[in-house]
Amino acid sequence: MRKKKGIFLDRDGVVNRRRVGDYVKMWEEFEFLPDIFDVLPKMHEAGYVVILVTNQRGIALQLMTEDDLSAIHEAMQGELARRSGHKFDGIFYCPHDNDSGCDCRKPRGGMILQGAEEFNLELKESWMIGDSETDIEAGIEAKCKTARIAEEGTPTKGMIRGSDLYEVWTSIVGGRGVIQDSKGKIQNGRM
Repeated sequence: MRKKKGIFLDRDGVVNRRRVGDYVKMWEEFEFLPDIFDVLPKMHEAGYVVILVTNQRGIALQLMTEDDLSAIHEAMQGELARRSGHKFDGIFYCPHDNDSGCDCRKPRGGMILQGAEEFNLELKESWMIGDSETDIEAGIEAKCKTARIAEEGTPTKGMIRGSDLYEVWTSIVGGRGVIQDSKGKIQNGRM
């Protein structure tokens, strides 16, 4: 069976607004970023399997339970389907604390590897998109392409940097954007 291509999206800061100094602990605290409703359908139409990969340390800190997280993700999937006609093909999360030593917590690539295995994905044709350098490090460890959502001038090891999900997606499908070479030098041009 031929392997498929995938896109792995971080959640907080990519799909929904990040709560600075806090965690999304209930659906009422979840606020979508607007690009997801336009970009998720485009990703599916381009043939990508789209998977959410998210660190959820709030569970380890006992600020929320796995049932709380499940309820948030169920409501998120329902609202995505209602507003865009699309939802995530899979959701993987790490409930562990920073010092747990697990393989699933980003910057480790465990969730990406698990998603690739479960959905038969070719990682060298897949992307990890996130708003923090730990997302990029996870993608690099899993050997997929990487794109970071960050303000202009933010240093990153990511192959592409864009100010929002739409800009990153446009760079991926257009092959143009802010690209860094292996020495971290930023250049504009084709990938």
